[in-house]
Amino acid sequence: MNHFVLHDNTDTVAVVVVEGVKKGMTLKGWIMDDDKFISVKAKQDIPIGHKIALKDMKAGDTVIKYGIDIGKVIANIKAGEHAHVHNIKTKRW
Repeated sequence: MNHFVLHDNTDTVAVVVVEGVKKGMTLKGWIMDDDKFISVKAKQDIPIGHKIALKDMKAGDTVIKYGIDIGKVIANIKAGEHAHVHNIKTKRW
């Protein structure tokens, strides 16, 4: 079972595609462009449709999703943590 998906192996976040992701679970993810799989351990509960961080990121870092820049980190994020509006903001505003 795939728990999350990402398009490009350079993505720093991926989308959780199942319900019930809980802290401590080892999650399997599919890299669509390469048809490969990776795993990451969830450090927090993450709702379906939300992002999981795939690497540690510091405030000011660029967030990559689907191979493109989707914003910047505003609070440090560890791999496996919930990545959402509390720690990522668009660069437009």
